[in-house]
Amino acid sequence: MANIELKRQIGKLREEMPGVIKEGFDRLSEQVLKEGALSLKTKELITLALGISALCEYCIRLHTPLAVKAGANRAEILEAAGIAIMMKGGPAVTYIATELLPILDELKVK
Repeated sequence: MANIELKRQIGKLREEMPGVIKEGFDRLSEQVLKEGALSLKTKELITLALGISALCEYCIRLHTPLAVKAGANRAEILEAAGIAIMMKGGPAVTYIATELLPILDELKVK
C-alpha cells in the first residue's frame, strides 16, 4: 500500500472514528511529537526505530520522510535502524533492507 493510499485510509478512519482517531490518537501524537526535552528529529528517529522493531512497514513508510523533514540525515536514520537491529535482530534487518533503504534512496537522502 503506497503512502498516499495509507494516508487516505487513515483519513477515512478519522471520519468514521472521530473520537478515537481525531480526538484520541491524533491529539496524543501531537502532544508526544511536539518539541520538548527531545527534539522533533530525535522523536522521529525513535519512532522510526520502534516502527522497524515492530516490523511495521507502514510506520517505516510514514516516519522515514518525517524524520528527514525534521532534519535527520541518512547516517542518523541508519544509526536509529541499528538500534532496532539490536532490539529486534534478524527480522529488523530484513525490514531495513526491503523497506527503509528503498525509501531513503527514493528520497535521495544523503
